[in-house]
Amino acid sequence: MGGGHHRPTRAVYVSSLLLCLLLVNLEERFVSANRSHSNPPATAPAVSPVASSPTSSFQPSDSYLINCGSSEVKLDDGRIFKSDTETSSYLSTNEDIQTTADSIPDTAFTNSTPSSLMDVYKAARIFTSDSKYLLYIAEPGKHWIRLYFYPLHHDKYDLKTAVFTVQTDKYVLLHDFSMDDSKVVLKEYLVNATQRLSIVFKPKKGSFAFINALEIEGVPDELLSDSASSVPEGSTVNGLSDFALEVSYRLNMGGPTITPKNDKLARIWVPDVPYNMFPQGTEVATGKNIKYRPENKMTRLVAPEMIYETADRMMSEEQAQTTLPNFNLSWSMSVDPTFSYLIRLHFCDIVSNAIHELVFNVYINGLIGISGLDISDKAGGLATAYYTDFVLDSSAITNDSVMVQVGPITNTNGGTPNAILNGLEVMKMSNIADSLDDLYGVDGLYKGPKSNKLKIVAITGLVLAAVAMLFLVFVCVRWKNRPQDWQKGKSFSRWLLPIPGGKTNYSSRKSSVFGSRKSKSGINVYTNGLGKLFTLNELQKATQNFNEETVIGVGGFGKVFVGTLDDGTKVAIKRGNHGSEQGINEFETEIQMLSKLRHRHLVSLIGFCDEDSEMILVYEYMANGPLRDHLYGPANKPTLTWKQRLEICIGAARGLHYLHTGAAQGIIHRDVKTTNILLDENFVAKVADFGLSKAAAMDQGYVSTAVKGSFGYLDPEYYRRQQLTEKSDVYSFGVVLFEVLCARAVICPGLPRDQVCLADWAMQWYEKGMIEQIVDPKIAGTICEGSLKKFTEAAEKCLAEYGVDRPSMGDVLWNLEYSLQLQEASLQIDQSEDHTNFIGLEKVNETGELANSDPNLAVAVAAESDDSNVTVGSQANAANVQGR
Repeated sequence: MGGGHHRPTRAVYVSSLLLCLLLVNLEERFVSANRSHSNPPATAPAVSPVASSPTSSFQPSDSYLINCGSSEVKLDDGRIFKSDTETSSYLSTNEDIQTTADSIPDTAFTNSTPSSLMDVYKAARIFTSDSKYLLYIAEPGKHWIRLYFYPLHHDKYDLKTAVFTVQTDKYVLLHDFSMDDSKVVLKEYLVNATQRLSIVFKPKKGSFAFINALEIEGVPDELLSDSASSVPEGSTVNGLSDFALEVSYRLNMGGPTITPKNDKLARIWVPDVPYNMFPQGTEVATGKNIKYRPENKMTRLVAPEMIYETADRMMSEEQAQTTLPNFNLSWSMSVDPTFSYLIRLHFCDIVSNAIHELVFNVYINGLIGISGLDISDKAGGLATAYYTDFVLDSSAITNDSVMVQVGPITNTNGGTPNAILNGLEVMKMSNIADSLDDLYGVDGLYKGPKSNKLKIVAITGLVLAAVAMLFLVFVCVRWKNRPQDWQKGKSFSRWLLPIPGGKTNYSSRKSSVFGSRKSKSGINVYTNGLGKLFTLNELQKATQNFNEETVIGVGGFGKVFVGTLDDGTKVAIKRGNHGSEQGINEFETEIQMLSKLRHRHLVSLIGFCDEDSEMILVYEYMANGPLRDHLYGPANKPTLTWKQRLEICIGAARGLHYLHTGAAQGIIHRDVKTTNILLDENFVAKVADFGLSKAAAMDQGYVSTAVKGSFGYLDPEYYRRQQLTEKSDVYSFGVVLFEVLCARAVICPGLPRDQVCLADWAMQWYEKGMIEQIVDPKIAGTICEGSLKKFTEAAEKCLAEYGVDRPSMGDVLWNLEYSLQLQEASLQIDQSEDHTNFIGLEKVNETGELANSDPNLAVAVAAESDDSNVTVGSQANAANVQGR
């Protein structure tokens, strides 16, 4: 036994095994750490990258979640945003300016930026000079960049006025970015990153920049393909990895908001309802047990199961209440038409009982994307996730929007027509300047089409030289043939440049300069009869050089400033987005339309400016602003009484009635909404914003035109047929009437599906005979039953499905005036009953007149006309009212 080898005991084996495992584990950690942080910045902090979500099995190669200007925060989805004060070596800036807040108001959040992200907006870092975050990239490739902005209060810096640019080493993400209101903003990008990624903040001269939080994360390979189909159908676009992308829209069809907690890549998906152009033809389908096929590059990282578990599908023809059996489901989203877009459609057949049962067409902006798409065939089975990508070139963008449609093929072999869509993503593609905002590159230089100014200067020089040569020849000839007594003339120029009649026509010269000029669009705009032609200097002086503090509104055309002219007149000055080629048609239309229209209930155009590439319109100042602000706007606005609301609606109806019948040629406004009904200091209503207006084609009763307008107010018949009529304005005004009655927004995406659209919701209650249940609680107890009944009857008729069934604006006006008279009559009657529940006190008999009321109270109402008076009892005459 001595000198022999001893067998190791079990304890020795176990101890050795544990020691080996420990050493292997330590080695793996060491290798991983070196792989993730090889060649880090010289002052790299000892901070590990943060996982995107504890519920995700996917671990990005790079993950930097940075809370700017404050301490670490942990979100409810499990992600932890590290403080940039603790990771300051990532940050290069000359100053350390920070601001924080205890809370963010709920009103600052929408579905696109859910309040679950509130904590990342509670702090901000402010930059007064160029500054950047420099981050090490372990694995080159596509990376998310998410930028979080909210203008917190700071004693010295008003973040709402900040103007700045944000860019990477190669791409411009934001150019001269600013925030117009107090809503949180989340900007999301996909960019290529190599060994290092810089996020640079460059304040505009005299301004500053800020950021609340910053997120950089690696993207899985299966998320983005390098190629996509182009529209129209037939070709393929390659090289998509060379573009930077900005997420413009990410929609969940038929489903709720999906927050980062429920998405492995921390994405936000919002309901499609606000963008659905034909909700009355849409119903929601649901499914379960969704399958992913890796061989199709489909995993849960492409989109979560919740996207494929719901879909929008076509209703039957009877349910949809349409005479078009093969109608399309349609979604429209506003975009910048100077960029191309990558459009991703998500499909999953959760409605069929067998494969090859669901076949339909896909259209992008009216162009065929896929003809006869068989989802189950493409996906490889039922309830199986599938997506397809399209590239839409900027040249194919019309109406400043992207429209996605799905609809049945014409030959369904006897089957029921159907089409579905589960999810939709729209992403802006970087342009020739490697920018996602304007045409300026990272060097600050303009990269767009070369200006024609040099050509114009050269041509002008040649023309002037030729004219000078001819002039010299002319002078020489005239001098040679000069009269002998030329010295007796009053001047050299009298015989050299003779003027007919012997007098200079200064009045003609003045007219030619002031009476006609080239507009920005190159079209002659004659100022004679079109109001005053303002100089840019005059308007700069009136607005303190367009000081942000004088901004009273912001619209699609641009900002609206309040200004004071030299004579003390207060005016509203609408300035088009500077340097933009958009809005030229609206600018011209507004001038041409308003120059011909003068009415007490239409906002008057005072003049315009078209100098130095500006498009500026000057209007009379409306002291009380848009009607919407008094219904559910800022809390400091006093509540409008029911009588005031009726008078405002009547004023707006008179303005629209005048447009339709009183102008030399009927005019269709095309954008009737509460933000385009303005109130003066006496709460007199005036219709504004005629940029989309069209002259009516009286011979055929409609105008064939591209669909334009505002979501929630748009006439569904106009949308389906693309034929604009006066009844399209009537429909929009009907929505306005319910908006006035209920004091709520026309589209509320956060509400249950049946309440999202005000028009549909109000009609449901009207059909139940319970409209009083949705009246604005602030005035519910002050409306007499007769007035309410007449008002809602008018609104309901306006919302008829077909224009032929809707009343004229003259009829609507008559009903509103009658409603006001009933309200005034009820107030004059000596009531002995309790007024706490005023609705229901007055009864209306079968003829529509007040029962038990003084007949003398039904007095004639004087119409606002230059030459006619109309009694309330005569609807036929009321329809011919012409306002001043």
